[in-house]
Amino acid sequence: MHWRRWTVILSIAAGIVAAIVYALRPQPVPIEMAEVVRGPLTVTVEEEGKTRVKERYVIYAPVTGYNRRLDFDAGDPVKQGQVVATIEPSRPVPLDMRSLAEGRAAVAVAGAQVQAAEQRIRAATANAEYWSAELKRVNDLVRTGDIARSRLEQTVSEQQRAAAALAEAQHAMEAAQSELRRARAAVTEFTGTPQATGIVEVRAPVAGRVLKLLRESAGAISVGEPLLEIGNARAIEVEIEVLSPDAVRIKPGTSVVFTRWGGDGSLEGVVQRIEPSGFTKISALGVEEQRVPVIAILTSPETVWSGLGAGYRVEASFILWQGQDVLQVPTSSLFRYGDGWAVFVVDGGSARRRLVELGHRSGLRTEITSGLQPGERVIAYPDETIEDGTPVEPRA
Repeated sequence: MHWRRWTVILSIAAGIVAAIVYALRPQPVPIEMAEVVRGPLTVTVEEEGKTRVKERYVIYAPVTGYNRRLDFDAGDPVKQGQVVATIEPSRPVPLDMRSLAEGRAAVAVAGAQVQAAEQRIRAATANAEYWSAELKRVNDLVRTGDIARSRLEQTVSEQQRAAAALAEAQHAMEAAQSELRRARAAVTEFTGTPQATGIVEVRAPVAGRVLKLLRESAGAISVGEPLLEIGNARAIEVEIEVLSPDAVRIKPGTSVVFTRWGGDGSLEGVVQRIEPSGFTKISALGVEEQRVPVIAILTSPETVWSGLGAGYRVEASFILWQGQDVLQVPTSSLFRYGDGWAVFVVDGGSARRRLVELGHRSGLRTEITSGLQPGERVIAYPDETIEDGTPVEPRA
């Protein structure tokens, strides 16, 4: 009985110890694994872009005047040299009661000045006729010797003075008549009939289509005011604003793939130029970014993207590098270790840290140049709970 009692006690103690050891042993960390594979890898830069017309012509008013209503709609075709706008001379401003009264008084004053000028002309004409006749009589008397020659010289002087006074009166008459016409024009009411002279016709510099009407309605217009935009709606390009570090990596001739443009599939294009200067733009998170406009042209057939127009949104992917047989892992599996990079390889239920060397990087995949072999499995999303030798198990 004594021996059996100790056997039972020792068995219970051993069970308790085993339960404590089992409860205190390290628990495997649930992980998600990814396989090291070989396959195609493409390094891209992705940004949003907007289509625009290559050659856009904004037509401005060449003079100040009254613009007639434009007889166009957006999308209408125009020929080179076709009249697209007609500008008449500026129309008079309507007068208020005071201005009208002042204008009529000015007409009366000008009329009186014309009448006074007419009287001065009559007086000057009579005086000139008198001295002309007197000069003839004096001239005859001088030839017969009845009067001195000095009298002739005096009469000639008076006749010239009378002729000059007549000319002055005639010029004063012309000035008074001009002032009368000006005063009458100031109070003449506008009938709404376009003037036959002074009309300016604005013609299209090139053939194309109307892209936008900037001033459709009739009304007064100032010189330099935009009227409409024309251009070839089928000759479009894409403007993409990229971060300045990405713009350095993009070169003219770089291939571009356009997606989410509204049609089926994707469109192909090529970079035409990178603008030499950038600008500051505030991102949606409120961060200042230096961006550079990159201009690309479409190389896909026009029949594929015929539905695109100016100002349409697209998503552009610049292809910086491509490889067909590249050893790669998810970028999320990489972490910094010392001065290099490392991954956790799953080996027999434990995580083993391994240093790796990186090659090209895409957004979600990264090339591995050394440190891993195809078929090995790595932890896709390592965190601070995982160390070298930590037990791991696949997440359910």
